Amino acid sequence: MADNDTITIYHNPRCSNSRGALALLEAQGIQPQVIDYLHAQLSTAHLTALITQLGVPVREVMRSKEAIYQDLDLGRDSLSDDELIAEIAAHPELLNRPIVVSPKGARLCRPPERVLDLL
Repeated sequence: MADNDTITIYHNPRCSNSRGALALLEAQGIQPQVIDYLHAQLSTAHLTALITQLGVPVREVMRSKEAIYQDLDLGRDSLSDDELIAEIAAHPELLNRPIVVSPKGARLCRPPERVLDLL
């Protein structure tokens, strides 16, 4: 199992999936580093590194049902990954959650039970 101090969760306390993943970690005796990404002001460099670690397309970590996604017309195919990441940095509510990072990798934990694969 991973060391407690090497697991990070990008967390939104209002999200049931995020709360569920955190609860599963805590049930395993793990106190992860919790990053409330809505208030942490993640840089584009940080987000780029995180998405690279996830190994998924940028759009897969975006919440396309958020009003801001529609307001900014972010569904356009013409937008580059860098432009999308800049929008996530400017509007952190666009980041899908929870994202958990451990020595075994990084994963978008929807459903929350996916966190167990990282232990």
